[in-house]
Amino acid sequence: MTEQATIAALVQRIEVLEAEADIRRIQARYMFLCDTPCPEFDVRDDTHRIDLILDLYTEDAVWEGVGEYYDNQFGRAEGRAAIRRHFEGFWGQNQGPELLLNAHYLTSEQIHVHGDEADGQWIHMQPWLFSDGTALLRSSRLNNTFRRTGDGWRITRTRTENVFISPLPHNFAESFPSTSVLMRP
Repeated sequence: MTEQATIAALVQRIEVLEAEADIRRIQARYMFLCDTPCPEFDVRDDTHRIDLILDLYTEDAVWEGVGEYYDNQFGRAEGRAAIRRHFEGFWGQNQGPELLLNAHYLTSEQIHVHGDEADGQWIHMQPWLFSDGTALLRSSRLNNTFRRTGDGWRITRTRTENVFISPLPHNFAESFPSTSVLMRP
């Protein structure tokens, strides 16, 4: 292998590693912004939170829940305007007890970069705590796609499939924050 070929191969490997790191950060940021209470500093309200989430997506992105359980619960939203409505419906639904805590834990990561496009798979777990003391544990598989744009990597598809949902004991958590102070300066 010539020196130029070696350098070109190393540059390509570095580009893949950088793409994987960017995609990992985007996916983690998405989950971070979906946590309740929202830990992002200076997020004024859910509209602002949704704006920050949508900044992670391409204009033609798709958000969908698939499989036996999620088809009917989440459906499919095509384009950023439809994805906005999906999140407005989620945070705007004042049915039942208030959601006090929802935290996303990502695991089993796989990221595959193919030039300017990529896909990634994760499993995530999330506890949900409600104001009436009820709680549940939810797990989902994610199969997402990404595209490199002029502004960096963006999500082109969020695809989530239910693994399980399980009730947790009443008043499962003894303590949890009403607001996050993690990101305060």
